[in-house]
Amino acid sequence: MNWQRLLRHPSLIIGLGAATAFALLGLISLVWTPYPIEQIVVARRFLGPAPAHWLGTDHLGRDMLSLVMSGTLTSFLVAFSALVIGVGIGVPMGLAAAAWGGAVEWLVLRISDVTFAFPSVVIAILIATLAGPGELNAILAIGIFNIPVFARVARGGALAVATQDYVAAGRLAGLGNAAIAARHLLPNIASLIIVQATIQLSLGILAEAGLSYIGLGTQAPATSLGLMLRDSQSLFLIHPWLGIVPGLTIVLIVIALNIAGDGLRDALDPRLRREGLNHGAG
Repeated sequence: MNWQRLLRHPSLIIGLGAATAFALLGLISLVWTPYPIEQIVVARRFLGPAPAHWLGTDHLGRDMLSLVMSGTLTSFLVAFSALVIGVGIGVPMGLAAAAWGGAVEWLVLRISDVTFAFPSVVIAILIATLAGPGELNAILAIGIFNIPVFARVARGGALAVATQDYVAAGRLAGLGNAAIAARHLLPNIASLIIVQATIQLSLGILAEAGLSYIGLGTQAPATSLGLMLRDSQSLFLIHPWLGIVPGLTIVLIVIALNIAGDGLRDALDPRLRREGLNHGAG
């Protein structure tokens, strides 16, 4: 992967930089926040932005900036953990479907079809019914939904690579299906997986916020951006700032990740790369 070529795409730099800034903001909350997130000061409820509280305070007098920092960390952790599940299970499934074909491919496709029939919210409801709501169950629900996404992306990309001459040469040299998948298919679809990962990470942020908002995700006393939105809903007409702050944070994170994904797609797409070379030659 040519990192210098990647860095020549402004959208990638802007999107990745903004998303990294939000992730770092969340990580900082592990060691420091302006105020303890559990600190309740009733006398300071509903304060607007001020030097003492840059984003104001909520209905319990808690510092909004501290809550946003901690909530951003929760959102990223849930979305990233779910992403790991999707990549870790879905990609091997897709590679197996492309390398072995036949019954293996049929089974992978049918599993994907069944999983796609149940959105992450429905899966979360089923899990919450059995084990109760919480961050872990949100991770499982989003992760299960990610699996068929990556399985189909990996299978589609691997099938295109499998027609190349060097794959046929590898088979003639005696390489088995597993070796073909590991040596030839996976390295050549890595860019597809990376681009899809940025998209699924942004969708995971949205899904976590939605699950927490309806009470199936993060539970108090922990905090998340979705939980902050739920707490603000009954006060939105009186104190809209309570909902605008976490809502705008979610929007900005998702936009940053989508811009980064578009930049990665443009930088890694071989067709766009060839077009650029042709224009340069002209």
